[in-house]
Amino acid sequence: MTAKNERVLIAGAGPVGLVAANVLADAGIPVAVFEAEPALPQTLRASTFQPATLDLLARLDVSKLLINMGLVAPRMQYRDRKGWVAEFDFGAIGDETRHPYRLQCEQFKLNGLLVDRLARIPHAQVRFDARVTDVAQDADGVTLTIQNAAGAATTERGTWLIGADGGRSAVRDLLGVVLDGFTWAERFLVASTPFDFADVIPGLADVSYFADPEEWFFLLRVPGLWRVMLPVGAEEQDADILSDASIQRRLQRVHPNPAGYTIEHRTIYSVHQRVAPRYRVGRAFLAGDAAHLNNPLGGMGMNGGIHDAFNLADKLARVCLGQAEDALLDRYEAERRPVALDYVNKITIANKNNLETRDEAHQRTWREEMTRTAGDRRLAKEYLLKVSMISSLRRPEMHQGA
Repeated sequence: MTAKNERVLIAGAGPVGLVAANVLADAGIPVAVFEAEPALPQTLRASTFQPATLDLLARLDVSKLLINMGLVAPRMQYRDRKGWVAEFDFGAIGDETRHPYRLQCEQFKLNGLLVDRLARIPHAQVRFDARVTDVAQDADGVTLTIQNAAGAATTERGTWLIGADGGRSAVRDLLGVVLDGFTWAERFLVASTPFDFADVIPGLADVSYFADPEEWFFLLRVPGLWRVMLPVGAEEQDADILSDASIQRRLQRVHPNPAGYTIEHRTIYSVHQRVAPRYRVGRAFLAGDAAHLNNPLGGMGMNGGIHDAFNLADKLARVCLGQAEDALLDRYEAERRPVALDYVNKITIANKNNLETRDEAHQRTWREEMTRTAGDRRLAKEYLLKVSMISSLRRPEMHQGA
């Protein structure tokens, strides 16, 4: 079945926009993706794929390809600098998912797979150097003004619009939607190095969070590199933070290395906890970072956005094909916004607070709770269902009226 006179416009060729485009195109819906950059960015950005996300991506036949490009991480640890460890084995949820592990793989690799897949579908189009500068709606559809780097403008017409153009979303601004929430005073530094921390930290898992009241850190292994995330103060200047001397000093605190560290990449992130008050404005929708932002401790931002994309695209496909009324689309916000507010925000804020707390009673209580949870198979399974985002796809409101 194909849709007649239906076309979905998508702003943003990141994981969210490209997943939505592939789901819609598979349903026979014509799609056009507009990306402001001249080509797919090759920056590291997100690099964690949760079990729930891999299960969804299997629908597009890209999970196996992605797994071959990445690193399977079957264990996750919480630690401190004194030797305390609480370890969680994703095998505990092996009966709940086809992918009982976190996959560590840079998001641009998924983007490449998804663009290649769209290139094989005649009714799918991806345009680069195509920045959205205006959005106009009427009763029948949406008109976008698209501008290239040279300033030349064209217009594009569709029946629906998905704004998946990231945290600085032009679509969100043009729709007049402002994210509610707050921005943390501190920022996060991510430095990538080929130094193998697993050789010097006994039993280290590929995903390891180190709690410390002075300077917590997070070690995440990707193919060929370890990514180290640390907090940086609001008063610190970017040039100082990114200097070799500053990064070496911080990494030497993670583990003394007389030879010094080779730094392959370095990035500073502003850290937000924000959610849009509405995900739908007429015929336009927001998804992924355009709709919600959270700190990266827990690897839920990109994953939640991909879940948005599947949810919304499935609903849009049914409406475009005449299988459901437009009212079905109101359920997208009703189902996905509470996940961002009550699930992702709460978990990621708690992760940050638990890693950095200077309150000794809080430290002790959290460590005892993690030790008890990791040591009890039932509790460990419940915890892993939550942090793997499987639970977020099983919330009661996700099934109302289905």
